[in-house]
This record gives sequence, structure tokens and C-alpha cells, in this order.
Amino acid sequence: MFSKDLEQAYVSILQEELVPATGCTEPIALAFASARMKELLGEVPYEIVAEVSGNIIKNVKSVVVPNTGGLKGIEAAIAAGIIAGDATQGLQVIGSISHTAKPAIKAYAQGTPIHIICADTPHLLDIKITGKSTHHEATVRIANNHSNVILEELDGTKLVEIAPSASSEDNLTDKSCLTVKDILSFVNTVAIEAIEPMVGRQIDYNIRIAKAGLIGDWGANIGSVILNEVQNEIQTVMKAWGAAGSDARMSGCELPVVILSGSGNQGITASVPVVKLCEKLGVDREKTIRAVALSDLVAIEQKRGIGRLSAYCGAVSAGVGVGAAMAYLLDGSYRALAHTIVNAVAIISGTICDGAKPSCAAKIAESIDAGVLGYHMWEMHQQFREGDGIVTKGVEETIANIGILAQEGMQQTDKTILGIMTEASEKPTTGFSEKRKG
Repeated sequence: MFSKDLEQAYVSILQEELVPATGCTEPIALAFASARMKELLGEVPYEIVAEVSGNIIKNVKSVVVPNTGGLKGIEAAIAAGIIAGDATQGLQVIGSISHTAKPAIKAYAQGTPIHIICADTPHLLDIKITGKSTHHEATVRIANNHSNVILEELDGTKLVEIAPSASSEDNLTDKSCLTVKDILSFVNTVAIEAIEPMVGRQIDYNIRIAKAGLIGDWGANIGSVILNEVQNEIQTVMKAWGAAGSDARMSGCELPVVILSGSGNQGITASVPVVKLCEKLGVDREKTIRAVALSDLVAIEQKRGIGRLSAYCGAVSAGVGVGAAMAYLLDGSYRALAHTIVNAVAIISGTICDGAKPSCAAKIAESIDAGVLGYHMWEMHQQFREGDGIVTKGVEETIANIGILAQEGMQQTDKTILGIMTEASEKPTTGFSEKRKG
């Protein structure tokens, strides 16, 4: 019997994770912190210091910031938040910028001293924005997750101060309750009304941006390239639509997405291919919502051990969720889910995250392929067995190994990736200049 307390915990996890965001979440978090900082100042700052963790630099460097006229990078995200951001909108802080504001954002980004420092911090997600204006100095700091404000300071007076924990799950529901068996029980028994608002929105938003990715000219157009190969094969359609959503999102499409584990790409990957499979199978809206919720929760369970930001590509976890949803729709048994997940996890685990950029779409396509192959292996009575690499006996134990791989095994990988990405950058600054720029 699935308890009401456990059901409520699962519903709360979905509510917390399936949040709308406009643009890649790392630049949006920068814009959110900057908009909050400007609110404290009460005026536009003439100089800014941005102290950010390496993973923020990695995930902002190559992605287009929406509603900026095609600008990329930390300066663009900060400028958008300051000039036209609305912090009350959370991760949609720059979702409603008018076209008339875009020239002002560009001018501010290019004409304002914005000093970027790679912070020495234990937190993989850490953003501290300090701004000076004519009359005041203000600071806002976010850590561990994308809208988790832990510090607000004005002219030396701390208005908000919360000690950050060592976990990326600050202020979020404990996810240790997640198991594959309970996820299956939950999606089979929960009242659809409890999950439809957030999962239904995820489906609607993320399918819309995937359509935009197929119609428009975005990034490397991975989705269109894949769909051009074979038009009707469902596996091709699934990965093409998933990739297309990322094509659009990484290249500055202004449509919002519903994120998962702090990532729009993961939110798209876990939902869009499952919706296309449901359309092919002719299942109704309720069954589609349950299948997407299962995909989401399987991805979240993996990310519990990996963390929100890592050298381990999050699309892989979401692709495994897609495979699990396929097993749910075509078989429905716990054994099918468990074997599919273990098979899929074994195929491309260890795929690196080298920042947010157009090639994320190709990694999404490969991750969906891995999930689907994991299920097809189960169909054909094939499996990876204990001792095959990181695979061990039991689905929960294998998922735990993924967390160890990402958290312990790939720490140096993350540093190496960041070094490669930033070696050609300008020398880091140390703080404010002595004089206001004239």
C-alpha cells in the first residue's frame, strides 16, 4: 500500500522540480540574482563584480541568452537582469522583455565594467553579484539551486543571510524516498488531479519549444537533421523532437520550458520523447501524464546522487527516464522498468557535460537512443549483468554507483573541462576598480 505521506512527498518533488524557465537555467540564475541586486540598489549600478563557481562559467559561456538579440555569456545575462529583469518572476525573470529593451541591454553589457571572478567555493552552483551605484552598494548570492537566495546585503547591512548547506538540495523535499518500485506504484495510483497541473504544463511547454526547434533555424539543427533520416520510425521521431527542443533553447528561443533537476534540457528530454511515443501508441492524456511523471521521477532519482551540476551529462539521466517510460507503456511491470534502467545506465554513463551549447541536442538524441535500446534489450531477454562495468546487482544499487561515478570519479574531469573552456579567456579580475568609469 502506497502511503499518503509518501505520495505527498512524490507530489512535492514534482512541484519543486517542474518549474517554468525562460532560457538556459545558469544564465537565467545570473539574471535573477542581478535583478534582485538592482532592486536592492534602487538604481542601475555603474560597476559589477560577479563571483561565480566554475560550473556557472561552463554553462553560460556558449549559450544565447533569450530576449537579448543573440548575446551570449555572463555579461549578457547580468545586463538583461539589470536593465529589464523582473525578479518576481523567478526563473522567467527575462521572459517578458520588450524588443525596445534589447539595444539597452547590449549597450549596458558592452559599456559597463563587469568583473568576473571564478570563485573558490565548495558549491557547484554559486553566484554572488555585487553592484555599485551612485548612492549604494548591494550584494545578492544564490547557492546550490537556481533561485535559492542565501544572502542579500545593502551598504554593509545584511538583509538576508542563510548558511548554505553542503547539499544541492537546499530547501527541497528529501529525495531519499525515491525508488523505482515506489515510482511505479505512485504513477499507477496517484489521483491524476494531483500531478496534472505541473506535468501537463511540462508537456505543453516543452512540446511547443520542440516544434519551434523543428520549424526554425536554431543552433546546429540536430532535430531536423535526425528527422530527415527516417520520417516515420518512432525511435527517430522521439530523439528528433527531444533534440529539437534543445536546438531552440540553447540558441536563444524565447519560449519557456519546464525544467527538471534545474535543467531545461533535462525537462525536455524526460517529457517530449515520451509524449511522441504516447501519440504513436494512441494513449490518452491521463496515461501520457502518468508516463511523463514516471520518466521525470526516474531521472530525478538518478540526479539525487549526481547533483544538479556535474561533469556527468544530465541528459543521460533523462534519457534513462525515457526508456523507463517506454517500459511502463509497453509492459508495465517492475521487472521491465528495473532491467531497462540498468541496461540504459550501462550504455553511455560517463558522457561529459562541457557546458550548455548547441551540441547538447546531439547528446540528448544519443541519451534517448540509450533509453530505448535499454528497453529493447529487455524485450529480447538480454541484459547487462552484475560485474559488467559499473552495473551491480539491483537497480537501486546500480543507480547508486552512478552517483559515485559522477560525484567522486568525475571531479577532476570537471576541472579539466573548465580549464579547456577558459584557457583563452581574459585574465581574471580581483574586484571593483578604484574609480568609477567615466
